[in-house]
Amino acid sequence: MHVRKDDLVIVTKGESKDKTRARRVIRVFPDRNKIVVEGANLVYKHLKPSRINPQGGRLSKEAPLDASNVLHYCQTCKKGVRVGFAYDEADGHKYRYCKSCRKAGRFGKMVVLSKPRKKYAKKSV
Repeated sequence: MHVRKDDLVIVTKGESKDKTRARRVIRVFPDRNKIVVEGANLVYKHLKPSRINPQGGRLSKEAPLDASNVLHYCQTCKKGVRVGFAYDEADGHKYRYCKSCRKAGRFGKMVVLSKPRKKYAKKSV
């Protein structure tokens, strides 16, 4: 899955679509390919009056949305971008990078995803 918890994303589909505002991922459900994004896909839960909440009312909360409906937010490009995965030649870390920054020549690493692996590091002769 291309999205992790605490990533900044932009919602591209649905009612809460706003391509200028970056939002944080709260939860990830990889088995269902769904994510919960802060302030997106809001639904109302109706509460009956009880001892704790004698007034009752409506509680607004975020519902899961499909992971394909979001783009990663690149802080250098200031927009939603597609991401790629690669291995660092120096020590073999797997990392995620912005595809538009890489084409522009700024090879900025977004997130390191794994520990160093010798078999992916470039062999020095």
